[in-house]
Amino acid sequence: MGQKLLLIIGLLALAHAGYSAAQHRVFVRLTEQQFERLPTDIIVQTLIAFLACCIGSVQLFGKFKPILITAEWQNKTWDTIGNRPSFMTFNHRGRKLFH
Repeated sequence: MGQKLLLIIGLLALAHAGYSAAQHRVFVRLTEQQFERLPTDIIVQTLIAFLACCIGSVQLFGKFKPILITAEWQNKTWDTIGNRPSFMTFNHRGRKLFH
């Protein structure tokens, strides 16, 4: 439940930061000032919201699989690993076309 809450708060904060940036841009146009950069509080809010979204989504969406295939095969025996269907079939009717 904590992961969902963190993700929702992060998304809301990110939306609020975007709205604040748009409002700041409108304010700069109305006062006819030159736009240099966003205020520091909007930048910090965006970074914290992005970090909260990243942490919340990584924790929420489950366990990652290991990259190494051998880690997945540790609990299997050689018989179960080697027992897979072969894709090479030599006894088929296509060979009658060339004889």
